[in-house]
Amino acid sequence: MSKIVRLLILSLLLSVLVAACSSATPEPVELTHVRLPMGYIPNIQYAPYYVAVEKGYFADAGIEIEFDYSFETDGVALVGAGQLPFAVVSGEQVPMARAQGLPIVYVAAWYKDYPVSVVTKAESGISVPAALAGKKVGLPGLFGANYIGFIALLNANGLSQDDLSLDAIGFNQVEALATDQEDAVVGYTANEPIQLTAQGYDVVEFRVADYANLASNGIITNEMLLEENPELVRGMVAALLKGMDYTAQNPDEAYEISKKYVENLSEADETVQKQILATSIEFWQLEKPGYSDPQAWANMNELLAEMGLIDAPIEIEEAYSNEYLP
Repeated sequence: MSKIVRLLILSLLLSVLVAACSSATPEPVELTHVRLPMGYIPNIQYAPYYVAVEKGYFADAGIEIEFDYSFETDGVALVGAGQLPFAVVSGEQVPMARAQGLPIVYVAAWYKDYPVSVVTKAESGISVPAALAGKKVGLPGLFGANYIGFIALLNANGLSQDDLSLDAIGFNQVEALATDQEDAVVGYTANEPIQLTAQGYDVVEFRVADYANLASNGIITNEMLLEENPELVRGMVAALLKGMDYTAQNPDEAYEISKKYVENLSEADETVQKQILATSIEFWQLEKPGYSDPQAWANMNELLAEMGLIDAPIEIEEAYSNEYLP
């Protein structure tokens, strides 16, 4: 067989092979459907989750996300019972749930600092936390991150809740302070202080994170899933961290993406909403993204025991893990 004939045959075979490869239909990737309790209403603060969906980070991890905006405690209960794989919760929920026998585990920190603040009008004369003594302070209720953070702030400044009057006012902090129903209110750092400032009020803000190092918002799963499908957990964590990073690097694009998920965001005050996002991003800036600080968990464990929200400190090292970070 001549050299030319051999080359023609090889060329023909190569063409057939290329055509076969190009016409082959790739097998569809089967995604694991995950209903993710968020603990709050759709909000620009959840931008990294929305970004992770739109940029395909969850899909790359084999996950299809369905956002569930039910109560935080519902998410904790469902994950603890093994009915859902993940939930977004505040740090205090983890020791309280484990103290009740729920086998939940915190596997990725979203916030590095506790995102709660006490806010008062500058005209009130409350210039330091100790000046809250004898004042009337409004907060959603005697539960959740607002309450835990406020007690931590009081403790750090030599006060207790007996030194002042606490009002459970629901999520009505902005109006309550604006109309002087309360001397001060407790809210999320990336929300109420910004809203009040945008309305023209001169406010004084005390950030809990400046006084106490506490485990904050992040992702939980349960011990069963960690044993049976650790790769799903790693994928979930990696997708969130990518979403956080992209949002921090591209806040304007993340804002536009969030409009698809947050009703009426397009009609909202863009300056205010972008400031909420910018302040939120400040709280995500971990030196090692997703890392849980052991001291923050130890502090939270001790605080909850002191408050009587758990009977005694739990084995806190079992409540969180850094093993599933990228």
